[in-house]
Amino acid sequence: MKDNNILVTRSSMPSLEEYVEEIKDMWDTHWLTNMGPKHKKFQEELVEYLDVANIDLMTNGHMALELSLQALNLKGEVITTPFTFASTTHAIVRNGLEPVFCDIDPVDFTMDVAKLESLITDRTCAIMPVHVYGNVCNIEEIDRIAKKYGLKVIYDAAHTFGETYKGKGIGSYGDVSCFSFHATKVFNSIEGGAVCFGNELKDFGLDLYRLKNFGIRGPETVDAVGANAKMNEFCAAMGICNLRHVNEEIEKRRNVVERYRSHLEGIAGIQLSPIQKDVKSNYAYFPVVFDEKEFGSTRNEVFDKLAQNGIGARKYFYPLTNSFDCFHGKYDLDQTPVARYISNRVLTLPLYADLALEDVDRICAIILSCNNFR
Repeated sequence: MKDNNILVTRSSMPSLEEYVEEIKDMWDTHWLTNMGPKHKKFQEELVEYLDVANIDLMTNGHMALELSLQALNLKGEVITTPFTFASTTHAIVRNGLEPVFCDIDPVDFTMDVAKLESLITDRTCAIMPVHVYGNVCNIEEIDRIAKKYGLKVIYDAAHTFGETYKGKGIGSYGDVSCFSFHATKVFNSIEGGAVCFGNELKDFGLDLYRLKNFGIRGPETVDAVGANAKMNEFCAAMGICNLRHVNEEIEKRRNVVERYRSHLEGIAGIQLSPIQKDVKSNYAYFPVVFDEKEFGSTRNEVFDKLAQNGIGARKYFYPLTNSFDCFHGKYDLDQTPVARYISNRVLTLPLYADLALEDVDRICAIILSCNNFR
Protein backbone atom coordinates (compact mmCIF):
# COMPACT_ATOMS: atom_id res chain seq x y z
CA MET A 1 0.00 0.00 0.00
CA LYS A 2 1.38 3.41 -0.98
CA ASP A 3 2.18 5.79 1.87
CA ASN A 4 0.59 9.12 0.96
CA ASN A 5 2.39 11.01 3.73
CA ILE A 6 4.74 13.70 2.45
CA LEU A 7 7.74 14.78 4.48
CA VAL A 8 9.07 18.34 4.40
CA THR A 9 12.30 17.06 2.84
CA ARG A 10 13.93 13.88 1.62
CA SER A 11 17.64 13.27 1.20
CA SER A 12 19.14 12.97 -2.26
CA MET A 13 21.13 9.78 -2.71
CA PRO A 14 23.06 8.10 -5.50
CA SER A 15 22.21 4.57 -6.53
CA LEU A 16 23.39 1.89 -4.13
CA GLU A 17 25.60 0.50 -6.90
CA GLU A 18 27.31 3.86 -7.45
CA TYR A 19 28.03 4.34 -3.76
CA VAL A 20 29.33 0.79 -3.32
CA GLU A 21 31.63 1.27 -6.30
CA GLU A 22 32.95 4.52 -4.78
CA ILE A 23 33.76 2.96 -1.39
CA LYS A 24 35.00 -0.41 -2.68
CA ASP A 25 38.70 0.50 -2.63
CA MET A 26 38.44 1.41 1.05
CA TRP A 27 38.46 -2.31 1.78
CA ASP A 28 41.94 -2.37 0.24
CA THR A 29 43.33 0.76 1.88
CA HIS A 30 41.55 0.48 5.25
CA TRP A 31 41.81 4.31 5.33
CA LEU A 32 38.50 5.33 6.93
CA THR A 33 39.17 8.80 8.34
CA ASN A 34 41.92 11.36 9.06
CA MET A 35 41.92 13.17 5.69
CA GLY A 36 42.25 10.15 3.42
CA PRO A 37 42.10 9.88 -0.40
CA LYS A 38 38.30 10.29 -0.56
CA HIS A 39 38.56 13.43 1.58
CA LYS A 40 41.23 14.82 -0.75
CA LYS A 41 39.28 13.97 -3.90
CA PHE A 42 36.06 15.49 -2.53
CA GLN A 43 37.89 18.63 -1.48
CA GLU A 44 39.44 19.10 -4.92
CA GLU A 45 36.13 18.58 -6.70
CA LEU A 46 34.35 21.06 -4.42
CA VAL A 47 36.93 23.79 -5.06
CA GLU A 48 36.13 23.51 -8.74
CA TYR A 49 32.36 23.16 -8.41
CA LEU A 50 31.91 25.97 -5.89
CA ASP A 51 34.40 28.25 -7.67
CA VAL A 52 36.37 29.10 -4.53
CA ALA A 53 40.08 29.54 -3.80
CA ASN A 54 40.33 27.25 -0.78
CA ILE A 55 38.10 24.84 1.09
CA ASP A 56 38.46 22.70 4.18
CA LEU A 57 36.04 19.91 4.98
CA MET A 58 34.38 19.48 8.36
CA THR A 59 32.28 16.84 10.04
CA ASN A 60 29.26 19.18 9.90
CA GLY A 61 28.23 22.72 9.15
CA HIS A 62 28.17 23.74 12.80
CA MET A 63 31.83 22.91 13.33
CA ALA A 64 32.58 24.90 10.18
CA LEU A 65 31.08 27.98 11.84
CA GLU A 66 32.45 27.36 15.31
CA LEU A 67 36.02 26.60 14.28
CA SER A 68 36.08 29.47 11.76
CA LEU A 69 35.31 31.91 14.55
CA GLN A 70 37.97 30.30 16.73
CA ALA A 71 40.59 30.35 13.96
CA LEU A 72 39.95 34.06 13.38
CA ASN A 73 40.79 34.62 17.07
CA LEU A 74 37.92 37.05 17.60
CA LYS A 75 37.00 38.86 20.80
CA GLY A 76 33.90 40.89 21.62
CA GLU A 77 30.60 41.19 19.74
CA VAL A 78 29.42 39.56 16.53
CA ILE A 79 26.45 41.09 14.70
CA THR A 80 24.17 38.39 13.37
CA THR A 81 20.51 37.58 12.78
CA PRO A 82 18.01 35.81 15.04
CA PHE A 83 16.20 34.46 11.97
CA THR A 84 18.41 31.43 11.55
CA PHE A 85 19.00 27.91 12.82
CA ALA A 86 20.38 27.43 16.33
CA SER A 87 23.84 26.62 14.98
CA THR A 88 24.62 30.19 13.91
CA THR A 89 23.99 31.74 17.30
CA HIS A 90 25.43 28.84 19.28
CA ALA A 91 28.70 28.95 17.34
CA ILE A 92 29.12 32.56 18.44
CA VAL A 93 28.25 31.92 22.08
CA ARG A 94 30.40 28.78 22.34
CA ASN A 95 33.40 30.88 21.29
CA GLY A 96 32.86 33.24 24.22
CA LEU A 97 31.58 35.94 21.88
CA GLU A 98 28.46 38.05 22.33
CA PRO A 99 25.78 37.90 19.61
CA VAL A 100 24.17 41.22 18.72
CA PHE A 101 20.97 40.70 16.78
CA CYS A 102 20.13 42.71 13.69
CA ASP A 103 16.58 42.68 12.36
CA ILE A 104 15.79 41.23 8.93
CA ASP A 105 14.59 42.55 5.61
CA PRO A 106 10.83 41.86 5.29
CA VAL A 107 11.15 40.84 1.63
CA ASP A 108 14.10 38.45 1.42
CA PHE A 109 14.46 37.66 5.16
CA THR A 110 18.24 38.30 5.24
CA MET A 111 19.97 40.80 7.52
CA ASP A 112 18.55 44.31 7.13
CA VAL A 113 21.69 46.23 6.21
CA ALA A 114 19.94 49.57 6.85
CA LYS A 115 19.96 48.66 10.56
CA LEU A 116 23.43 47.13 10.64
CA GLU A 117 25.69 50.14 11.10
CA SER A 118 23.80 51.44 14.14
CA LEU A 119 24.63 48.21 16.01
CA ILE A 120 28.40 48.59 15.67
CA THR A 121 30.28 49.47 18.85
CA ASP A 122 33.93 49.55 19.86
CA ARG A 123 33.49 45.89 20.88
CA THR A 124 32.23 44.71 17.48
CA CYS A 125 34.71 42.32 15.84
CA ALA A 126 32.71 40.63 13.09
CA ILE A 127 29.46 40.28 11.16
CA MET A 128 27.90 36.85 10.64
CA PRO A 129 25.11 37.22 8.08
CA VAL A 130 22.98 34.30 6.89
CA HIS A 131 21.87 33.62 3.32
CA VAL A 132 18.30 32.60 4.18
CA TYR A 133 16.35 29.97 2.18
CA GLY A 134 18.87 30.48 -0.62
CA ASN A 135 18.21 34.24 -0.66
CA VAL A 136 21.54 36.02 -0.88
CA CYS A 137 22.38 38.84 1.54
CA ASN A 138 23.17 42.39 0.41
CA ILE A 139 26.80 41.46 -0.14
CA GLU A 140 28.01 44.84 -1.38
CA GLU A 141 26.62 46.81 1.56
CA ILE A 142 27.87 44.30 4.13
CA ASP A 143 31.30 44.44 2.52
CA ARG A 144 31.28 48.25 2.53
CA ILE A 145 30.35 48.46 6.21
CA ALA A 146 32.83 45.75 7.22
CA LYS A 147 35.70 47.51 5.47
CA LYS A 148 34.71 50.88 6.93
CA TYR A 149 34.96 49.53 10.49
CA GLY A 150 37.63 46.85 10.00
CA LEU A 151 35.32 43.91 10.70
CA LYS A 152 35.54 40.29 9.61
CA VAL A 153 32.62 38.82 7.64
CA ILE A 154 31.74 35.16 8.14
CA TYR A 155 28.83 34.05 6.00
CA ASP A 156 26.56 31.24 7.09
CA ALA A 157 25.99 29.87 3.59
CA ALA A 158 24.31 26.62 4.66
CA HIS A 159 21.30 27.27 2.40
CA THR A 160 23.20 28.35 -0.71
CA PHE A 161 25.25 25.39 -1.95
CA GLY A 162 25.91 25.73 -5.66
CA GLU A 163 24.54 29.26 -5.94
CA THR A 164 26.33 32.06 -7.73
CA TYR A 165 26.02 35.81 -7.35
CA LYS A 166 27.05 37.99 -10.28
CA GLY A 167 28.73 34.96 -11.83
CA LYS A 168 30.90 34.11 -8.80
CA GLY A 169 30.51 31.18 -6.44
CA ILE A 170 28.66 32.31 -3.31
CA GLY A 171 31.41 30.81 -1.13
CA SER A 172 33.92 33.33 -2.50
CA TYR A 173 32.29 36.27 -0.71
CA GLY A 174 33.21 37.57 2.73
CA ASP A 175 36.36 36.60 4.59
CA VAL A 176 34.91 33.15 5.21
CA SER A 177 31.83 31.27 4.00
CA CYS A 178 30.56 28.14 5.73
CA PHE A 179 28.45 25.40 4.16
CA SER A 180 26.44 22.53 5.61
CA PHE A 181 26.24 19.17 3.83
CA HIS A 182 23.60 17.81 6.19
CA ALA A 183 21.24 15.17 4.82
CA THR A 184 18.37 17.70 4.67
CA LYS A 185 20.23 20.12 2.38
CA VAL A 186 20.18 20.53 -1.42
CA PHE A 187 23.52 18.72 -1.44
CA ASN A 188 24.63 16.29 1.24
CA SER A 189 27.48 14.08 2.32
CA ILE A 190 25.21 12.43 4.94
CA GLU A 191 26.73 14.75 7.56
CA GLY A 192 29.35 17.26 6.63
CA GLY A 193 30.32 20.86 6.18
CA ALA A 194 32.98 23.07 4.66
CA VAL A 195 34.79 26.36 5.16
CA CYS A 196 35.71 28.48 2.11
CA PHE A 197 38.29 31.26 2.27
CA GLY A 198 40.55 33.31 0.03
CA ASN A 199 44.29 33.02 -0.56
CA GLU A 200 44.92 36.06 1.66
CA LEU A 201 43.85 33.93 4.64
CA LYS A 202 46.46 31.15 4.32
CA ASP A 203 47.37 31.42 8.02
CA PHE A 204 43.68 31.09 8.87
CA GLY A 205 43.58 27.93 6.76
CA LEU A 206 46.51 26.42 8.64
CA ASP A 207 44.93 27.27 11.99
CA LEU A 208 41.58 25.85 10.88
CA TYR A 209 43.21 22.58 9.79
CA ARG A 210 44.95 22.32 13.15
CA LEU A 211 41.80 23.13 15.14
CA LYS A 212 39.70 20.48 13.41
CA ASN A 213 42.29 17.90 14.48
CA PHE A 214 42.43 18.54 18.25
CA GLY A 215 44.88 21.46 17.90
CA ILE A 216 47.67 19.13 16.82
CA ARG A 217 50.44 20.92 14.92
CA GLY A 218 52.87 18.00 14.67
CA PRO A 219 53.59 14.50 15.98
CA GLU A 220 54.74 15.87 19.34
CA THR A 221 53.15 19.34 19.35
CA VAL A 222 49.63 20.32 20.43
CA ASP A 223 49.55 24.11 20.72
CA ALA A 224 45.82 24.87 20.54
CA VAL A 225 42.64 23.62 22.18
CA GLY A 226 40.94 22.11 19.16
CA ALA A 227 38.12 19.72 18.39
CA ASN A 228 37.53 16.62 16.30
CA ALA A 229 35.81 17.93 13.18
CA LYS A 230 37.39 15.68 10.55
CA MET A 231 35.11 14.34 7.82
CA ASN A 232 35.34 10.56 7.48
CA GLU A 233 35.87 8.73 4.20
CA PHE A 234 32.34 7.30 3.98
CA CYS A 235 30.83 10.79 4.13
CA ALA A 236 33.37 12.09 1.63
CA ALA A 237 32.48 9.23 -0.72
CA MET A 238 28.78 10.09 -0.46
CA GLY A 239 29.65 13.69 -1.25
CA ILE A 240 31.64 12.64 -4.32
CA CYS A 241 28.70 10.61 -5.59
CA ASN A 242 26.07 13.27 -4.89
CA LEU A 243 28.18 15.97 -6.52
CA ARG A 244 27.89 14.12 -9.83
CA HIS A 245 24.10 14.55 -9.73
CA VAL A 246 23.57 17.85 -7.90
CA ASN A 247 22.87 19.94 -11.03
CA GLU A 248 20.17 17.49 -12.07
CA GLU A 249 18.74 17.55 -8.54
CA ILE A 250 18.62 21.36 -8.55
CA GLU A 251 16.81 21.34 -11.90
CA LYS A 252 14.18 18.98 -10.47
CA ARG A 253 13.78 21.27 -7.48
CA ARG A 254 13.28 24.21 -9.85
CA ASN A 255 10.33 22.40 -11.43
CA VAL A 256 8.76 21.88 -7.99
CA VAL A 257 9.24 25.53 -7.04
CA GLU A 258 7.72 26.76 -10.28
CA ARG A 259 4.70 24.53 -9.72
CA TYR A 260 4.23 25.97 -6.21
CA ARG A 261 4.47 29.50 -7.62
CA SER A 262 1.88 28.76 -10.30
CA HIS A 263 -0.66 28.03 -7.54
CA LEU A 264 0.32 30.46 -4.77
CA GLU A 265 1.68 33.58 -6.45
CA GLY A 266 -0.65 36.55 -6.28
CA ILE A 267 -2.90 35.11 -3.56
CA ALA A 268 -3.91 37.78 -1.01
CA GLY A 269 -2.34 37.11 2.37
CA ILE A 270 0.45 34.91 0.97
CA GLN A 271 4.01 36.20 0.64
CA LEU A 272 6.56 34.17 -1.29
CA SER A 273 10.33 34.48 -1.52
CA PRO A 274 11.56 36.98 -4.12
CA ILE A 275 13.36 36.00 -7.31
CA GLN A 276 16.66 37.79 -6.81
CA LYS A 277 18.52 39.56 -9.58
CA ASP A 278 22.02 38.25 -10.38
CA VAL A 279 21.49 35.08 -8.30
CA LYS A 280 21.61 31.61 -9.77
CA SER A 281 19.32 29.83 -7.34
CA ASN A 282 19.56 26.32 -5.90
CA TYR A 283 15.84 26.23 -4.96
CA ALA A 284 16.70 25.19 -1.42
CA TYR A 285 13.41 26.01 0.33
CA PHE A 286 9.91 27.19 -0.41
CA PRO A 287 8.86 29.52 2.42
CA VAL A 288 5.35 30.95 2.59
CA VAL A 289 4.40 33.80 4.94
CA PHE A 290 0.71 33.90 5.89
CA ASP A 291 -0.94 37.19 6.84
CA GLU A 292 -4.00 35.94 8.71
CA LYS A 293 -5.83 39.27 8.29
CA GLU A 294 -5.75 38.92 4.51
CA PHE A 295 -5.65 35.14 4.09
CA GLY A 296 -8.23 34.26 6.72
CA SER A 297 -6.21 31.55 8.48
CA THR A 298 -3.10 31.68 10.63
CA ARG A 299 0.16 29.93 9.88
CA ASN A 300 -0.57 27.45 12.66
CA GLU A 301 -4.01 26.65 11.25
CA VAL A 302 -2.50 25.95 7.82
CA PHE A 303 0.22 23.85 9.45
CA ASP A 304 -2.40 21.78 11.30
CA LYS A 305 -4.53 21.32 8.19
CA LEU A 306 -1.55 20.04 6.24
CA ALA A 307 -0.60 17.70 9.08
CA GLN A 308 -4.14 16.30 9.18
CA ASN A 309 -3.63 15.34 5.55
CA GLY A 310 -0.27 13.67 6.13
CA ILE A 311 1.83 16.58 4.87
CA GLY A 312 4.82 17.77 6.86
CA ALA A 313 5.52 21.48 6.70
CA ARG A 314 8.04 23.21 8.97
CA LYS A 315 7.93 26.38 11.06
CA TYR A 316 11.37 27.43 9.92
CA PHE A 317 12.72 29.53 11.56
CA TYR A 318 10.64 29.41 14.70
CA PRO A 319 11.33 30.30 17.43
CA LEU A 320 13.87 33.05 16.88
CA THR A 321 17.28 32.23 18.32
CA ASN A 322 17.19 35.36 20.51
CA SER A 323 14.13 33.90 22.25
CA PHE A 324 15.62 30.47 23.05
CA ASP A 325 15.06 29.21 26.59
CA CYS A 326 18.81 28.69 27.02
CA PHE A 327 19.32 32.47 26.95
CA HIS A 328 16.83 33.05 29.80
CA GLY A 329 15.28 36.21 28.38
CA LYS A 330 18.64 37.93 27.90
CA TYR A 331 17.73 39.52 24.56
CA ASP A 332 14.98 42.03 23.77
CA LEU A 333 12.74 40.70 20.99
CA ASP A 334 11.36 44.21 20.48
CA GLN A 335 14.70 45.03 18.85
CA THR A 336 13.92 42.59 16.00
CA PRO A 337 10.20 43.14 15.26
CA VAL A 338 10.33 42.11 11.58
CA ALA A 339 12.06 38.85 12.42
CA ARG A 340 9.44 38.16 15.09
CA TYR A 341 6.60 38.93 12.65
CA ILE A 342 7.96 36.61 9.94
CA SER A 343 8.89 33.85 12.40
CA ASN A 344 5.31 33.76 13.70
CA ARG A 345 3.85 33.45 10.19
CA VAL A 346 6.23 31.43 8.00
CA LEU A 347 5.99 27.83 6.84
CA THR A 348 8.43 26.04 4.60
CA LEU A 349 6.58 23.60 2.37
CA PRO A 350 7.79 20.15 1.27
CA LEU A 351 10.55 20.47 -1.29
CA TYR A 352 12.88 17.82 -2.67
CA ALA A 353 13.98 16.67 -6.10
CA ASP A 354 11.63 13.69 -6.37
CA LEU A 355 8.50 15.40 -5.04
CA ALA A 356 5.77 14.63 -7.58
CA LEU A 357 4.12 17.66 -9.16
CA GLU A 358 0.68 16.17 -8.47
CA ASP A 359 1.64 16.15 -4.78
CA VAL A 360 2.51 19.84 -5.07
CA ASP A 361 -0.94 20.39 -6.55
CA ARG A 362 -2.51 18.56 -3.60
CA ILE A 363 -0.50 20.54 -1.05
CA CYS A 364 -1.52 23.83 -2.65
CA ALA A 365 -5.17 22.80 -2.82
CA ILE A 366 -5.16 22.13 0.91
CA ILE A 367 -3.49 25.48 1.62
CA LEU A 368 -5.95 27.37 -0.56
CA SER A 369 -8.86 25.61 1.13
CA CYS A 370 -7.77 27.47 4.29
CA ASN A 371 -8.36 30.81 2.56
CA ASN A 372 -11.54 31.98 4.26
CA PHE A 373 -11.73 35.19 2.23
CA ARG A 374 -12.09 33.64 -1.22
